[in-house]
Amino acid sequence: MTTVDELSHDPHDFLARVRPAGWSAALNGWVVSGRELAMRVMRDPDTFTVDDPRFSTAQVVGPSMLSLDGEPHAAHRAPFEHPFSLAQTRARFTDFVAEETDRLVSAIAPLGATDLRRTVAGPLSVAVVAYSLGLERTDAVTVLDWYQDISSSVSGVAAGHAVTAEGAAAFTKLHRHVAGSIDHADSLIAEAARAGLGTDEVVANAAVLMFGGIETTEAMITNCLWHLLTIPDQLAIVLADLSLIPNAIEESLRLEPAAAVVDRYATRDVSLADAEIKRGDFVVVSLAGANRDPAVFPDPDRYDVRRANARRHLAFASGPHICLGMHLARLEAVSAITAVLTRLPGLRLEPTSPPPYGLVFRKPSAVDVSWKVA
Repeated sequence: MTTVDELSHDPHDFLARVRPAGWSAALNGWVVSGRELAMRVMRDPDTFTVDDPRFSTAQVVGPSMLSLDGEPHAAHRAPFEHPFSLAQTRARFTDFVAEETDRLVSAIAPLGATDLRRTVAGPLSVAVVAYSLGLERTDAVTVLDWYQDISSSVSGVAAGHAVTAEGAAAFTKLHRHVAGSIDHADSLIAEAARAGLGTDEVVANAAVLMFGGIETTEAMITNCLWHLLTIPDQLAIVLADLSLIPNAIEESLRLEPAAAVVDRYATRDVSLADAEIKRGDFVVVSLAGANRDPAVFPDPDRYDVRRANARRHLAFASGPHICLGMHLARLEAVSAITAVLTRLPGLRLEPTSPPPYGLVFRKPSAVDVSWKVA
């Protein structure tokens, strides 16, 4: 039996074996790893729902767009749809992301060595989340502390543990700060409140946006840097043609999506390929597995910055729960990776730097690099 620890280190052999769908004793649920079936599940919330008492995030932050389906989901999500559209994302965030990226890379450029996760990818993600939620008056370290305590509590609940005292306390502090910022004229949470969401609903969705905006964007940046720096021929292609950076990011998302799985619960008996799923069964949609489906992506385990259909990946999910902040995440990743590759000459990954790891969220714990300093 493939264990949870083995899946956390390298799930891809197991996902290939069970594709398009199969049982995982380690997860006590069905795993969907074929792209076509993954899309079917994510686009059918009537049959495969998130609205279940077992859904871990709701136990920590309360009902939100992440843990609701149907009309309640639409009501929670609708106030954020326009602010996170492509046009609005570019108008609202482009200058801020560029300035923050410049500040972070300028600070490390004279050093010659650093962990890019801790000095660029993480701080950029935190700063953008704080700015988007109107929490810029709250220092980034505090926002990061809230995020870490809440996300640890969510992970613990997913593993069968109770909500931690630290997670509950962090959410209480977030609630107080968000509630106090609702009148901030330029924030997304103020727009959500004006659209009709109550304070508790605004705060729950702010927690979800904070969780997603920090964890997945940080991982998106670090995974792409790891891919480029461990595959020299692909790095050379990108350095020779910087217009390939966006596609290099999409290809990295395909190979190692920051959120590797999404959880669903069957509302009725249903067949998926050879899987006979019963009402109430836990269904894990593996975005990582769907993204390596050889029926869609030839030579699926190879990192190819010129892959023509890289953007057909499902790293941002699909259906009504497709990632709300995908345009912002892409903006941050392009900004960060462009700055790192162009401003840190001779960039190389240290041999001790670890590979991506994680069952639900996959990323390297560090991206230790060095470069030439004039």
